[in-house]
Amino acid sequence: MPTEAVFRDDPYARFCEATVLAVEADRVLLDRTVFYPTGGGQPGDRGELVLVDGARLAVDEALKGDDDTVLHVLAPGVAVPSVGAKVTAAIDWPRRHRLMRFHTALHLLCAVVAAPVTGGRMAEDKAHLDFDIEMDKLDAAAIESRLNALVAADSPVETGEISEAELEANPGLVKTMSVQPPRGQGSVRTIAITGVDLQPCGGTHLRRTGEIGPLKVARIRSEGKRNKRVTIAFADEA
Repeated sequence: MPTEAVFRDDPYARFCEATVLAVEADRVLLDRTVFYPTGGGQPGDRGELVLVDGARLAVDEALKGDDDTVLHVLAPGVAVPSVGAKVTAAIDWPRRHRLMRFHTALHLLCAVVAAPVTGGRMAEDKAHLDFDIEMDKLDAAAIESRLNALVAADSPVETGEISEAELEANPGLVKTMSVQPPRGQGSVRTIAITGVDLQPCGGTHLRRTGEIGPLKVARIRSEGKRNKRVTIAFADEA
C-alpha cells in the first residue's frame, strides 16, 4: 500500500497526522507523510514523529521503500513507536525550505545553460548541476546575471502532469541524463516555470521563483570530459 505523499500535493505542509503501519529496526512506515524521501538529487527530510503523549522521536532521514512507500529512519537510540500508534509527522521546515529554494533554482540553471545535464545534487548550503558542455562556454558572470533575472521575474512554478506517451514523444523534456522519471503509472508529474522550463520532476518546489532570493555562482570546474560542474549558493551567504 503506497504512502499518501502529502508533500507531493502541498510542499509547504510542515506536519500531518498519521498512523504507524509497520516498524522494522529503525525504520517506520506511516500511512501518510510530509517527509520527502531522498531521490532525484534532493536529500530526504529530517524532523520528528510526535506521539500522543508528547514524546518526540527524531527522524534522521526519509527514504523510498517498496511499492511507493516512505520509510522514516529514526535517530540512533530512539525508541520505536508501536504499530497502530497515532503520530504527528513534522519536518525540519527551515531545512526543507532551503532545499526547495535550491531545487527550484536548479530548474532555472537548466534553462540558463543550454546543454544536457549529466548529474546534480543539492545540500543545505549549495547545489550543483553537471553539464555535457565545453568549459569555455560557461561564463560565471553571465550565468549568475541570467539566473538572478529569472529570480527577479517572480514567475509562477506550477505542478502538472503529462501522459507517458507524451513523454516518449518528447524525450527532450527529460533534462537529466542520469535520472529518468518513473514510468508505469500512465502519467508523469511535471514542474513548469512559465516561459522558462518544463520537465518531469518529483521533488519539492516553491510557488514562485522570487522566493528563491538572489543567487551566486560559487564555482565552475571540470569533473571529467562530459561533466562540467556549476555550483550555486545563496548570494547573501556565499
